[in-house]
Amino acid sequence: MTPKHQNAAKTTVTRNVAQLDQEVGNVYETVVILGKRANQVALGIKEELGAKLEEFAVSGENLEEVYENREQIELSKLYEKMPKPSAIAVQELIEGRLHIRRPEDGEAAPATANA
Repeated sequence: MTPKHQNAAKTTVTRNVAQLDQEVGNVYETVVILGKRANQVALGIKEELGAKLEEFAVSGENLEEVYENREQIELSKLYEKMPKPSAIAVQELIEGRLHIRRPEDGEAAPATANA
């Protein structure tokens, strides 16, 4: 797990929508932005996990080897315990690490800038 994901909540947390709305200026736009960022995070985690699991790939499937690979099991458990991508996206927004690119602006702007 990368250090940037350690601050995100691992369980469900009630958030004040008014505080999240202040960052972007519109609650609906905030939800769309968080959804898109959560998809990006999920894709990144999936690729990272896939790359790490390729080390354990076996050319011939031996049922005994599959059950005996403790390192692979521990790696999978580590990823299962990670915060959900949506929680990571919300935490990035709260910490001001989320940059929003609007088509009309042409370039990325920090989420703290109200447009």
